[in-house]
Amino acid sequence: MSTKAIFGSYVLSRKDGAQDVLRDHWVLVEGKKIAAVTRDKPHADEVYDRPGRFVLPGLLNLHNHCFSEAVARSHTEDGNGRKNNQSIVYTVLLPLTKRGADILSAEERMAVARLGILQLLKGGATTVMEPFRNSIPEMFDAAEEMGIRFYGAPYLFSTSDAKAGADGVVRYSGDDGTADMATWDALYQRWNNRGDGRISLAMSPHATDTCGPDLLKACAVRARELGVPITTHMAQSRAEVETIGKRYGGRTPAQYLDWLGLLAPDLMAAHCMFSSDDDLKLMAARGMTVLNCPRVFARAGVTAAFSRFAEHGVRTVVGTDGYNMDLLGELNAASLISKVTSQRADVANSPELIEANTAVAADVIKRPDLGRIEPGATADLTVVDLTHPHLQPLFDPRRALIALANRANIDQAMVDGRMLVDEGRFLGADEAAITAAGSAAIGKIWDLPEAQAAFNG
Repeated sequence: MSTKAIFGSYVLSRKDGAQDVLRDHWVLVEGKKIAAVTRDKPHADEVYDRPGRFVLPGLLNLHNHCFSEAVARSHTEDGNGRKNNQSIVYTVLLPLTKRGADILSAEERMAVARLGILQLLKGGATTVMEPFRNSIPEMFDAAEEMGIRFYGAPYLFSTSDAKAGADGVVRYSGDDGTADMATWDALYQRWNNRGDGRISLAMSPHATDTCGPDLLKACAVRARELGVPITTHMAQSRAEVETIGKRYGGRTPAQYLDWLGLLAPDLMAAHCMFSSDDDLKLMAARGMTVLNCPRVFARAGVTAAFSRFAEHGVRTVVGTDGYNMDLLGELNAASLISKVTSQRADVANSPELIEANTAVAADVIKRPDLGRIEPGATADLTVVDLTHPHLQPLFDPRRALIALANRANIDQAMVDGRMLVDEGRFLGADEAAITAAGSAAIGKIWDLPEAQAAFNG
């Protein structure tokens, strides 16, 4: 069994169930497990003795879209692609990912998937939950190949062809629920527990406005039968809230899911920023989790404040939504947007945000062996280099991590005791080749006439 010893000037351990920052300690990894956290230098096959590092539990990113956000990247900033200021979900993301998955070859889709996984690892995540169209199964292949811990969440739709027309009105078409459930089952049989247990599936009905009652209830039954997580999008646009109200007797998206029995502790709902205060009280009472992705909405002038959910007692975890995939940067945005929105400096503080994406996130997916550095825990680690000039002088490593650090400070990423990123570089393949191939594949989608129309609309 191979052993690795990693030195941290700071190690985020735990004591009596709470965070405990240890100075000048070693983390000893044996095989796939953390064997010890010790002040004395242990004997090991591989020794990483780099002062100035902050050794963290592997960060969990429970909401990301490698493919769809790559399609939108650098096209949809500054208001582009937003008919009548609509969400780009209906003008860019849904239409172009559907079309793009159709026109790209399997190898081109694989290239995009590899590029996304590379960005996630270099952005500090060791675990990701990734919702994507089920016509992009290469996401599983890329995750297995590159070593990340992966919760693949192939979408299920009742109406997979939702798009905004020239008037900005969203129109829904398609009848995909039965076929999508069959595809999900096939992917579950093929992929669940692959990659030495690193690959899992989550049930992912796309959103409240694209999934009808029968499909949502079927998703809940199947997920609970198999014991897999459930994730969806909820109240991510005003149009969605209006649509659900018109369809279902004035219900809000949260009330709609509660009516169907989905608003429960096993539900992770992304975004939710158009939920009312009464919705948030209901969500807290049901014990569900909000996946808060503040930066992707800030680009559209919409605040999605971590603190608003947390202050209502809703369990909240930060995700990247695919936008930049810099998890440290996203945590920084969660802090700043919360402080500005609430006009309070003490909300969304550094320990709270770190906890959200370590121990809390691990508990959400029922993995108490993740999100912690302690003997017996699974050896998933994120190591941050705090020696960079913009992080010095240093007093409090947790505050520096949230307020000042970003993806450029990621030194190492380890999953199951295997070092995937070292000195900021991915060890498994040539980064430049991955980047070039993925970018070229996305470029083919950008060249489509409908893409040009969407971006310029």
